Amino acid sequence: MRNEIYPTVLGLLGSGLMLSACVESLPVPHLSATPEVAQLVDDAPPGAPSGSCWGKRIQPGVYETVTEQIILQPAEVLADGTVLSPAIYKTETRQAVVKQRQEIWFEVPCTTMMTPDFIASVQRALAARGLYRGIVTGEMDNRTRAAIRAYQQPEGLDSGILSLAAARRLGLATVPRDGI
Repeated sequence: MRNEIYPTVLGLLGSGLMLSACVESLPVPHLSATPEVAQLVDDAPPGAPSGSCWGKRIQPGVYETVTEQIILQPAEVLADGTVLSPAIYKTETRQAVVKQRQEIWFEVPCTTMMTPDFIASVQRALAARGLYRGIVTGEMDNRTRAAIRAYQQPEGLDSGILSLAAARRLGLATVPRDGI
């Protein structure tokens, strides 16, 4: 009987270990479905203060296909309404720009500020707002980026990179005061 229980217990322990390893690496569907179009950059926009750090989001252009009927020859119609010859049209299809491509620059906390303690504070602040559902690890993982994106989207920044403005709204970064 002991020989029968031992392999079963080992099998259950092994399965539990494999499951616990899988739980941490589950993908975040709405984050992985959207490519990250924001990036941390080494350069800054013109006029940016020295020593500041920046991210850039590329807003792709939006195009639509427009199809138009262009009259080449109008219809010949008699006074009594009789059509002698119908109108002749040509179909033209072209691409029209609905929205131009844009580069959106946003200030970000510098890498020296992005310590594990700071990231853990970000995770706690987002959890308090119901956006982060995970263990506070102090690591900038997919769940943290998804929560950051969910927090920043209503403000117009669709990025998993934390902006300095969002860090200030979360109460995690100082707000500069004029004249002091």
